[in-house]
Amino acid sequence: MKTALIGFAGAGKSELFAALAGTAAPSGRAMVKVPEPRLTPLAELYNPPKITFTEIELLDLPGAAGAKGGGLGDRVLNEVRPYDCLLAVLDGFSGAAEPLDQLQAMEADFLIADLAVVEKRLERIAQDKKKTKLLHDPEEEAALLQAKEHLDLERPLRESEALLAQPKLRGFRFLSAKPVLWAWNVGEDKLADVAVPEAGPGMVHIAVSARLERELAELQDDEERRAFMQDLGMERSALDQVVGGIYNLLGLITFLTAGEKEVRAWPLRAGQPAQEAAGVIHSDIQRGFIRAEVLGWEDFLACKTFKTAKERGLLRLEGKEYVVRDGDIIEFRFNV
Repeated sequence: MKTALIGFAGAGKSELFAALAGTAAPSGRAMVKVPEPRLTPLAELYNPPKITFTEIELLDLPGAAGAKGGGLGDRVLNEVRPYDCLLAVLDGFSGAAEPLDQLQAMEADFLIADLAVVEKRLERIAQDKKKTKLLHDPEEEAALLQAKEHLDLERPLRESEALLAQPKLRGFRFLSAKPVLWAWNVGEDKLADVAVPEAGPGMVHIAVSARLERELAELQDDEERRAFMQDLGMERSALDQVVGGIYNLLGLITFLTAGEKEVRAWPLRAGQPAQEAAGVIHSDIQRGFIRAEVLGWEDFLACKTFKTAKERGLLRLEGKEYVVRDGDIIEFRFNV
């Protein structure tokens, strides 16, 4: 899960990055642990030497000139292409520019960049067709023409499920196809009042105060941090909101493994079968998959131990087609 932070200069992007990463990473890159409270009772049961959380890679890119002129810039646009998700920070506190104007300026950058890629590729295909029909792929050309038609209407590709599903378009890493988590960065006195837009296709909006989140991140004591948040009426930290937004946008769930050596959380795309989940751990487990021993999270809470769950008939043996559910605790049986 690779997420790039983007935004115009002065939006508070790097301050939010520092709050999420827990440190002002000098490289602008950090691996952030995904909070997973369900690991705690498993760790208490097994007392393993190792507890492993899922991680999100965050990249903090330098802010660009912004809505006043200049856009995000080619360097930023090219650097975010390999990333799965974008976290776009909007300045909602300084009054220098309206957050919605900043959002529209970034979307325009994505559209223009994607259209340039499509037109360049179509020009190359046209040249190849003049030489011989064997040099080009008609399916690729058709998919690119559909993408161009969509972009010409000034609509990001993420709005079209049909285009996102086109295998011929996946290698282009289009910017307007990437899911975006829009973070409206406001003053702490405006957090309760700011009205962010509703989620759209491939987009989630959250309201944060980067400065306040930075102060919270600097508190070393968890109890003190929770008390501070309670006093401010904050139900969820920026990290919780960002993680929730990224999981939502990428369609992810979490399954768990537990034992005397390690308890661990694993990310998985929703709707995937048990054999695919095995492959998240190791390709050998996927290849040699026999059965998955599964205990649902609610059943674990009710039983407290795997022995009790087995006695009650709640520990299930599932085949490779079993669709994994969020919170499932799984032990894979395999042979290679």
